[in-house]
Amino acid sequence: MKTMTFGVDLAKRVFQIHWVDMETGEVGRRQVKRDQLVAFFANRVPAVIAMEACGSAHYWARELANLGHEVRLIAAHFVRPFVKRNKTDAADAQAIWEAAQRPEMRFVALKSEAQQSVLTLHRVREQLVKVRTSLATRE
Repeated sequence: MKTMTFGVDLAKRVFQIHWVDMETGEVGRRQVKRDQLVAFFANRVPAVIAMEACGSAHYWARELANLGHEVRLIAAHFVRPFVKRNKTDAADAQAIWEAAQRPEMRFVALKSEAQQSVLTLHRVREQLVKVRTSLATRE
Protein backbone atom coordinates (compact mmCIF):
# COMPACT_ATOMS: atom_id res chain seq x y z
CA MET A 1 0.00 0.00 0.00
CA LYS A 2 1.32 3.43 -0.93
CA THR A 3 1.64 6.08 1.72
CA MET A 4 -0.97 8.82 1.46
CA THR A 5 0.32 12.29 0.62
CA PHE A 6 -1.21 15.51 1.91
CA GLY A 7 -0.63 19.00 0.52
CA VAL A 8 -0.99 21.74 3.14
CA ASP A 9 -1.20 25.45 2.36
CA LEU A 10 -0.29 27.45 5.44
CA ALA A 11 -1.94 30.79 6.13
CA LYS A 12 -2.54 33.10 9.08
CA ARG A 13 -5.77 31.64 10.42
CA VAL A 14 -7.12 28.93 8.13
CA PHE A 15 -5.09 26.17 6.48
CA GLN A 16 -6.13 24.27 3.36
CA ILE A 17 -5.42 20.53 3.10
CA HIS A 18 -5.59 18.53 -0.14
CA TRP A 19 -5.18 14.76 -0.56
CA VAL A 20 -6.20 11.88 -2.81
CA ASP A 21 -7.16 8.52 -1.32
CA MET A 22 -4.88 6.01 -3.05
CA GLU A 23 -7.37 3.15 -2.74
CA THR A 24 -10.52 4.85 -4.01
CA GLY A 25 -9.11 7.80 -5.98
CA GLU A 26 -11.40 10.10 -4.01
CA VAL A 27 -10.15 13.69 -3.74
CA GLY A 28 -10.29 15.20 -0.27
CA ARG A 29 -10.15 18.86 0.62
CA ARG A 30 -10.50 20.32 4.06
CA GLN A 31 -10.18 23.73 5.61
CA VAL A 32 -8.89 23.67 9.20
CA LYS A 33 -8.17 26.41 11.67
CA ARG A 34 -4.70 26.90 13.09
CA ASP A 35 -5.47 25.15 16.39
CA GLN A 36 -7.04 22.14 14.61
CA LEU A 37 -4.13 21.21 12.32
CA VAL A 38 -2.24 19.00 14.76
CA ALA A 39 -5.48 17.31 15.88
CA PHE A 40 -6.39 16.59 12.23
CA PHE A 41 -3.10 14.79 11.59
CA ALA A 42 -2.93 13.16 15.04
CA ASN A 43 -5.85 10.91 14.02
CA ARG A 44 -4.21 9.82 10.73
CA VAL A 45 -1.86 6.96 9.97
CA PRO A 46 1.71 8.15 9.25
CA ALA A 47 1.71 9.89 5.88
CA VAL A 48 3.76 12.26 3.74
CA ILE A 49 2.83 15.88 4.40
CA ALA A 50 4.08 18.47 1.92
CA MET A 51 4.14 22.21 2.61
CA GLU A 52 5.54 25.29 0.96
CA ALA A 53 8.76 26.29 2.73
CA CYS A 54 8.47 29.44 4.82
CA GLY A 55 9.33 30.50 8.36
CA SER A 56 6.28 28.95 9.97
CA ALA A 57 6.50 25.80 7.84
CA HIS A 58 9.52 24.66 9.82
CA TYR A 59 7.56 24.96 13.07
CA TRP A 60 4.60 23.01 11.69
CA ALA A 61 6.94 20.43 10.15
CA ARG A 62 8.53 19.78 13.54
CA GLU A 63 5.08 19.46 15.16
CA LEU A 64 3.82 17.01 12.52
CA ALA A 65 7.07 15.02 12.47
CA ASN A 66 6.62 14.48 16.22
CA LEU A 67 3.35 12.71 15.36
CA GLY A 68 5.26 10.25 13.13
CA HIS A 69 4.56 11.81 9.73
CA GLU A 70 7.17 12.40 7.04
CA VAL A 71 7.21 16.11 6.29
CA ARG A 72 8.56 17.55 3.05
CA LEU A 73 9.06 21.26 2.47
CA ILE A 74 9.03 22.56 -1.09
CA ALA A 75 10.43 25.93 -2.17
CA ALA A 76 7.69 28.26 -3.38
CA HIS A 77 9.21 28.70 -6.85
CA PHE A 78 8.93 24.93 -7.41
CA VAL A 79 5.22 24.94 -6.49
CA ARG A 80 4.18 27.86 -8.70
CA PRO A 81 4.18 25.90 -12.03
CA PHE A 82 1.62 23.46 -10.63
CA VAL A 83 -1.06 26.07 -9.81
CA LYS A 84 -3.69 25.37 -12.48
CA ARG A 85 -6.11 28.23 -11.97
CA ASN A 86 -6.44 31.43 -9.99
CA LYS A 87 -4.28 31.63 -6.90
CA THR A 88 -6.39 30.58 -3.94
CA ASP A 89 -5.48 28.68 -0.81
CA ALA A 90 -7.26 25.55 -2.08
CA ALA A 91 -5.49 25.75 -5.45
CA ASP A 92 -2.15 26.22 -3.68
CA ALA A 93 -2.77 23.15 -1.50
CA GLN A 94 -3.52 21.11 -4.63
CA ALA A 95 -0.38 22.44 -6.35
CA ILE A 96 1.73 21.54 -3.29
CA TRP A 97 0.24 18.05 -3.31
CA GLU A 98 0.95 17.65 -7.02
CA ALA A 99 4.51 18.97 -6.72
CA ALA A 100 5.20 16.51 -3.89
CA GLN A 101 4.25 13.61 -6.21
CA ARG A 102 7.08 14.38 -8.64
CA PRO A 103 10.03 12.00 -8.26
CA GLU A 104 12.59 14.63 -9.30
CA MET A 105 11.31 17.27 -6.86
CA ARG A 106 13.92 18.83 -4.58
CA PHE A 107 12.91 19.47 -1.00
CA VAL A 108 14.10 22.00 1.56
CA ALA A 109 15.85 20.61 4.64
CA LEU A 110 13.92 20.96 7.86
CA LYS A 111 15.48 23.50 10.25
CA SER A 112 15.61 23.05 14.00
CA GLU A 113 14.55 25.81 16.35
CA ALA A 114 18.21 26.61 17.07
CA GLN A 115 19.01 26.92 13.35
CA GLN A 116 16.10 29.31 12.85
CA SER A 117 17.27 31.40 15.82
CA VAL A 118 20.76 31.73 14.34
CA LEU A 119 19.31 32.77 10.98
CA THR A 120 17.24 35.42 12.74
CA LEU A 121 20.35 36.79 14.42
CA HIS A 122 22.11 36.95 11.05
CA ARG A 123 19.19 38.86 9.52
CA VAL A 124 19.11 41.35 12.40
CA ARG A 125 22.86 41.90 12.14
CA GLU A 126 22.61 42.39 8.38
CA GLN A 127 19.90 45.02 8.89
CA LEU A 128 22.01 46.82 11.50
CA VAL A 129 24.97 46.92 9.11
CA LYS A 130 22.73 48.42 6.39
CA VAL A 131 21.44 51.10 8.75
CA ARG A 132 24.95 51.93 9.99
CA THR A 133 26.24 52.18 6.40
CA SER A 134 23.29 54.34 5.42
CA LEU A 135 23.96 56.74 8.31
CA ALA A 136 27.69 56.87 7.56
CA THR A 137 27.18 57.75 3.89
CA ARG A 138 24.51 60.37 4.57
CA GLU A 139 25.36 63.93 3.62
